[in-house]
Amino acid sequence: MAVFVVTYSYTADAEHRSAVRPTHRGWLGTLPNLLVSGPTDDDGAVLVFEGASAAEVDAVVDQDPFVTDGGIVAERRTVEWTVVGGSLKDAFPTS
Repeated sequence: MAVFVVTYSYTADAEHRSAVRPTHRGWLGTLPNLLVSGPTDDDGAVLVFEGASAAEVDAVVDQDPFVTDGGIVAERRTVEWTVVGGSLKDAFPTS
C-alpha cells in the first residue's frame, strides 16, 4: 500500500462548513485507511490515506460530507507521497 495526501481548498461559505463539520468528522472516524487529517487554516485541510491507488482514495473521498453536501470543497487534489524522513516516518507505511 502507498500513502496519498489529499488537499482541500474550501469555499468562502464558513457557516455551511461549520454546520456540516460534525457529520464530516463522524465520517472521518469510520475510515480505516485514514492515517491523519486536519485543517490547514480557515481555507483548507489535509487528509493522509493509505491506499492502493489515487483512484481508490478519490472514491473514498467522494463520500465525504464536505464533498457530497456541496458548497464546501472548492478544489481537491490527491497525490502519492513517499515518506522518507522525520520523527514520524516509521508511523507511515512504506511501499
